[in-house]
Amino acid sequence: MKTLATLLTQEQVQRTHKASLEVLSEVGMIVRNDNALAIFVKNGCEVDSETLLVKFPASIVEHFRKMMPPTFTFRGRDPQFDRTIPDDSPVIITASSTPDIIDPVTGEKRRSTSDDIARIAHLINELPGYDVFSISTLADDAPPDQFTISRLYPALKNCLKPIRSTATDIEDVKKVLRLGSLIAGSDEAYRERPFITHHFCPVVSPLTFDHDSTEMLIYFVEQGLPVYPSIVPNGGLTSPMPLAGTLVQGNAEFLAAAVLMQMIRPNTPLIYSTLPTMADLRTGAYASGGIECGMLQMACAQMSHYYDVPSGGYIGLTNSKINDAQSGYETGLSTMGGLLAGADMFNMGGLLDALMAFDFAKAVIDDEIAQMLKRVKRGFEFSDKKLALDVIAKVGPGGAFLSNPHTVKFMRTGALLPKIADRNAHGDWVKKGSHNPHARALLQAREILGRENIALFSPEIEKKIRTEFDNLVAGDLKLPEGW
Repeated sequence: MKTLATLLTQEQVQRTHKASLEVLSEVGMIVRNDNALAIFVKNGCEVDSETLLVKFPASIVEHFRKMMPPTFTFRGRDPQFDRTIPDDSPVIITASSTPDIIDPVTGEKRRSTSDDIARIAHLINELPGYDVFSISTLADDAPPDQFTISRLYPALKNCLKPIRSTATDIEDVKKVLRLGSLIAGSDEAYRERPFITHHFCPVVSPLTFDHDSTEMLIYFVEQGLPVYPSIVPNGGLTSPMPLAGTLVQGNAEFLAAAVLMQMIRPNTPLIYSTLPTMADLRTGAYASGGIECGMLQMACAQMSHYYDVPSGGYIGLTNSKINDAQSGYETGLSTMGGLLAGADMFNMGGLLDALMAFDFAKAVIDDEIAQMLKRVKRGFEFSDKKLALDVIAKVGPGGAFLSNPHTVKFMRTGALLPKIADRNAHGDWVKKGSHNPHARALLQAREILGRENIALFSPEIEKKIRTEFDNLVAGDLKLPEGW
C-alpha cells in the first residue's frame, strides 16, 4: 500500500530537517553521560566540558545519518514470529511499563504482579493482531535485585513472539543477557538470534541526554544487540506548543540519538521511534490520547521516509480511565492516521489512563483494531481473479453472488470477520446476553487464558534458570482467582 496521507508538503519536510540541523548546531544539547561526550568529541562535535553542552555541525549530522539502515528486525524465540520493518509493517506492539492493572475479576485498579505479566504474555501470544510483546506492566512482587528479570522471565516463559524490554544498569543488563543465554543454550546462540529487543529513552526533552538510559543505549550498540531509542517531547511543557515546533525539536533529538549510535557502530539498525504529545494546559494533563499525538506521528513518519528509516512508536493511546467510547475513538483515529501516513510500528495495545493501567479487555479490542489496520494495509489486491469479470458475467444482471463458488472461496479472506464488533440483529444480540464490547472482550480473554501454553520452557531450561536466579518469581500461567 502506498502512502495515502501526508500532513507536510515536501518543502515542509525539508524545512523541518534544516531547522533541526540549526537547533543541533546553534543551540546544541546537554549531554550528562561521559562516554557519550567522549564519542561526540572524537567525532568532531563542539563540546563545552563545563556546561556539558554539545553542538553538532550540520556536516557531521549529515555524514552519520546517512549510515542509518532502512530496516529493523524483531526476533522471537520462534523464528516464525520474526518481523522486519518496513517489509512486515504494520508491526503491532503492546504499550508498556504501566504500574497498575484493571483486575479482570473485580474490575478495580490494583498494582500489577509477575503473575499478571504471565497472563498478559500468553494473551498476546495467542492474539493474532499482535507481533511483539513489550512487557505491559511492572511487577510489584519483584525482589529488590530482580526488578527487570521478574518482568522478563514470565514474559519469555509464556510468549514465543519477540519481547521488548529495558534495563536499569550494567548489572541489570548482565542478568538479562544471562537469562537470554540460558534460554538459547549458550551466549553464542543468543547473540546469533537475540530474541529480546532493548528500548530506551536517552533524551529527556528538551534537548538533554541523560546518564543512565544513554549508557544503556551505548552498551547495546557496542555489543551489536538490537536496541533503539524513543523520543518523547510534550508540547507546551518540554517542547514548543505549536505542532511544528514540537516536530522540529523532536526530530533534532532523534537525529542526535541516531548520530550517536552510528558514531559507535556504523550501520546500526534503529527505528525513528517517538511518543510526541501536546499537553492539555487547562490542567497540565499528559494528553497522550489527543489527536495531535496521531498527527505528530504522521509527521514523524514523513520525516522517517526522508531519512529512509523505519518509524513508529506510541500511537493510539487513550486518556480514558475505562474501556469506553473515548478509548475506542482515541485509539482508532490516531492509529488509522499513522497507518495511512506510512508508520511501521504501533505501540498501541492494552493501556488506559495515559499509560497508567493495563486492561485485558482493552488489549483484546486493540487486537481487533490491529487486525483492521492490517486489513487496510493489504489494500485491494488487484488481480484478474479478484476483479472477477468472469464471475460478474456469469451471475449477470439481477443474479446473486452468495451461492457462487467464487464467493465461497474468498468468504474468509475477502473481508475481516471480527469477534468483538457485534453485527447480529438486535433480537439475536439480546438473546446472546446483550454484551457490550468490553464484556465480549473479557470473555475472549478468559477463553484464551484457558488454552494450553505452548511457550513453556523445557524442564532442563527451567532448572538452569532457577539454579542461576535464586528466589525468582514463578512466572506460571494460571487464571486469576475467582475467574
